[in-house]
Amino acid sequence: MTKRFAIMGVAGYVAPRHLKAIYDLGHELVAAMDVSDSVGILDKYFPNCQFFTVFERFERYLEKEGREGNKIDYLSICTPNYLHDAHCRFGLRIGADIICEKPLVLNPWNVDALIAAENDFQGKIASILQLRYHPKISALKARIDASDEIHDVHLKYVTPRGPWYDISWKGDMSKSGGIITNIGVHLFDILLWVFGELIDIEEVSNTSNNVSGKLVLKKAKVDWQLSTDASLLKKDESSVRILTCDGQAINFNSGFDNLHTVCYEKIVKGEIIGPREVRPLIELMWKLRPNPSSN
Repeated sequence: MTKRFAIMGVAGYVAPRHLKAIYDLGHELVAAMDVSDSVGILDKYFPNCQFFTVFERFERYLEKEGREGNKIDYLSICTPNYLHDAHCRFGLRIGADIICEKPLVLNPWNVDALIAAENDFQGKIASILQLRYHPKISALKARIDASDEIHDVHLKYVTPRGPWYDISWKGDMSKSGGIITNIGVHLFDILLWVFGELIDIEEVSNTSNNVSGKLVLKKAKVDWQLSTDASLLKKDESSVRILTCDGQAINFNSGFDNLHTVCYEKIVKGEIIGPREVRPLIELMWKLRPNPSSN
């Protein structure tokens, strides 16, 4: 059955993956909103989609559609991280279920507020954590689930960013959660998903573009490094995404192309990674950040 979608943050970096997922699965995008009007990509997928640069006009349009019996089924959220919880609540208030880009929120208590909002409005919030559906990661989880051993894990993730990154909202810790949350969210999610809950944080080292540390999980001791510093790459490398488990390296530099579509397909079928499941991940990243926010 065709579902009706709206999207917020459609001019952002990740939004095209959401547009493609909605399109490829045969659904309809009826409205989009972004404060930036650089949204020509809409013509590729949904040329008749209504577009708004002012939130209040977007809100008014969706509420009017709902009153006329044309409410949206899903609101997709691709806005800056610090706005996710407010936009999730907005979507729930207008009777939509939510598909939210990573990270769902920045702080553990924001998760608790969303759980309460789900109960109040009888809606569902789904978090996009597409690495869980990467074939190499799925295979690793199957292997770890079949074992009771404590594994030796090393994770190195280097993905360069230019000067623009620090100038944008992504470089503002209070808005993005820093690189631990904005870039590391998928990595910490697969560590918890594959190797089990957090036992201890043994070490953390933070600079503006390089973070590292040691974690003890239920089934692993993890040495991890996350960086946006291009100087850490070899001449022939554009990025490094390697997880080594017991000496066996898993390179997941590729295999990302259709993972958002896989996520959307599962969500529409009711297979949701919701706020309760995401809370341990949000709490871990909050603990790893320097001077965690209380906002």
